[in-house]
Amino acid sequence: MGIYEELQARGLIAQVTDEPLIRDLVNNGKATFYIGFDPTADSLHVGHFMALCLMKRLQEAGNKPIALIGGGTAMIGDPSGRTDMRQMMTTETIQHNCECFKKQMSRFIDFSDGKALMVNNADWLLDLNYVDVLREVGAHFSVNRMLTAECYKQRMEKGLSFLEFNYMIMQSYDFYMLYQKYGCNLQFGGDDQWSNMLGGTELIRRKLGKDASAMTITLLLNSEGKKMGKTQSGAVWLDPEKTSPFEFYQYWRNVADADVLKCLRMLTFLPLEQIDEMDKWEGAQLNKAKEILAYELTKLVHGEEEAEKAQASAKALFSAGNAANMPTAELADEDFTDGKIDILTLLAKSGLVPSKSEGRRAVQQGGVAMEGEKVEDIMATFTKEDFEGEGKVLRRGKKNFRKIVLK
Repeated sequence: MGIYEELQARGLIAQVTDEPLIRDLVNNGKATFYIGFDPTADSLHVGHFMALCLMKRLQEAGNKPIALIGGGTAMIGDPSGRTDMRQMMTTETIQHNCECFKKQMSRFIDFSDGKALMVNNADWLLDLNYVDVLREVGAHFSVNRMLTAECYKQRMEKGLSFLEFNYMIMQSYDFYMLYQKYGCNLQFGGDDQWSNMLGGTELIRRKLGKDASAMTITLLLNSEGKKMGKTQSGAVWLDPEKTSPFEFYQYWRNVADADVLKCLRMLTFLPLEQIDEMDKWEGAQLNKAKEILAYELTKLVHGEEEAEKAQASAKALFSAGNAANMPTAELADEDFTDGKIDILTLLAKSGLVPSKSEGRRAVQQGGVAMEGEKVEDIMATFTKEDFEGEGKVLRRGKKNFRKIVLK
């Protein structure tokens, strides 16, 4: 089985153009491909995970990845999947986020000896002359066709700004520049990027001729990745300072039964034969499959040592009600009023709930416990002395824990 066939078997490929050519390029290690990452935060999250794993798989098969950091497109903002306009960021914030991305990507992609490239589209987008863009690029785009693109549909309901309308042109221009500067002949992206990517292919063929070997593949990347990358309290980050290895492990340990095999196929590097055997598993065996998924992905992101710790902590947590490496929330003096802190503030400060109103519902539904004892009163309070020494374990639901300690 070639790498292209393996991507199909793992359920990664949704649509392709020029499939015979793409199959030949990928299977014979002749693809120079790119995936774009807009630096809208200072950490990648699991919504980017599928793209990173894909780049790793293709590089190991002899292909050359280009990680395109969207320092230029981030100045505009991608309207795909949005009902409102993205917040504008400063140049300094974008640059900081780009540096954070570089560090995290290096865990997945080997950038040594020219085996992969990391480039920033700010290098060519920010110096463009507006009139030149209109003449050289804009002339190749039909406004009528652009308005039918999926990436604009949600924004059309509330009003699409001219700023965002240009995003497709900018992304298309990225592929054109990567093709000319680095010989990039493939682009990958999520299914909500299909229109943008077709624009890039069309631009290359119109400017350089129909025989230009520019092709696109689109993956079920963003629709699946964004769904997997969200929890009740926000995104699951790859930065251990934002999401601890234990929390990261627990997130994957708690995936739905219906999703565990799909995640194993798409995101882990376990042999397909081993995963196919798990198709027969049911009941308690699915919990074992979830443990395998959580361990493999935590090892991939945070290393084997942290994966071992997280797994040991999770087992200790459910066997003994405590764990040395569970996530910790620290309380400072200012968190207490007259030496006390109420349960709703505590739940919110610990990150177990996104708001006090969510905390109120959790308590009223009987889903909150301190040191194994259910908290039934939404007015319950705790003193500083309660958290002295090793602290106390606060639980929300069956699987979400924090050790509460004093600074």
